Amino acid sequence: MNNEELIVVCGAGGFIGGHLVAKLRQQGFVNLRAVDIKPESEWFQQFPDVENQVRDLSIREAAYQALEGADYVFNLAADMGGMGFIELNKALCMLSVLINTHLLVAARDQGVKRFFFSSSACVYNAEKQKSPDVIPLKEADAYPAMPEDGYGWEKLFSERMCRHFMEDFGLETRVARYHNVYGPYGTYDGGREKAPAAICRKVIEAKLSGKHEIEIWGTGKQTRSFQYIDDCIIGTLKIMESNIREPINLGSSELVTINELVDTAEAIAEIRLERHYDTTKPQGVNGRNSDNTKIQAYLGWEPKISLRNGLEETYRWIYEQMTDEQSAKADKTAQLSV
Repeated sequence: MNNEELIVVCGAGGFIGGHLVAKLRQQGFVNLRAVDIKPESEWFQQFPDVENQVRDLSIREAAYQALEGADYVFNLAADMGGMGFIELNKALCMLSVLINTHLLVAARDQGVKRFFFSSSACVYNAEKQKSPDVIPLKEADAYPAMPEDGYGWEKLFSERMCRHFMEDFGLETRVARYHNVYGPYGTYDGGREKAPAAICRKVIEAKLSGKHEIEIWGTGKQTRSFQYIDDCIIGTLKIMESNIREPINLGSSELVTINELVDTAEAIAEIRLERHYDTTKPQGVNGRNSDNTKIQAYLGWEPKISLRNGLEETYRWIYEQMTDEQSAKADKTAQLSV
């Protein structure tokens, strides 16, 4: 990729997409187009020197318009969220297949040089994720297919579409299976947030309110690996520019329990909370971790940022957002009482 070529980031108003646009700008790319369905006022990050477009990419015509003149395309667009969202909105998650379908067809027809699709660890066979003591998931473990219902099936199907568009039409595609990405400039409340952001929010709420309690979904013994956003963006760019023509894991291999995730957030906040476990809430598979053998072999690299360091940055950003909101509400109340 070079400065003369047009790079299009789809889903740029979202968490990962916003960070990707920021990184591309930082690296000196100036011919950037950012596309998202949300009004620009709702984008997590927005840049005045980037061509911003508000389009519904599930509509064929909008996909063609978004990719007009494009050389490289990053498809990060999807209707998704944390486990609390994807377990209760399976149909909406599956409708994201329209986005990738229309973008692939538009990319083929308009001569895009390379197309990146953001897949997910939710494609992996559920039978291999029943125990918290999970064996790290290798890329081959996606088959025989038994992915997360709804969201995982859409991602696995879209992976196959990328493969066959490359085989049948010569469109170079790259696919990364993201494992639990977190960091600042993302959702931390409202129902679409993922576990690290949700835990940070709950710890901050307990600290600010003085009510030293926290609700944890599930038993707290579920295991996951969590990848900080900076590693995700570096890995995404490395994979896009590589010769890796098969889906590949992009995630941390640092396995922790949800209880240990809470431990880390408490340590950052310098607080201890009484824990209440709600096993009726969505909690996903019992264990999931990333086997990074292939990405190390291909790139000589894997995500390196520790959970403690990444969560500290995330906690600090969410704390600032929440205290700013608290101050704004207090100011409004004071004005109304005058």
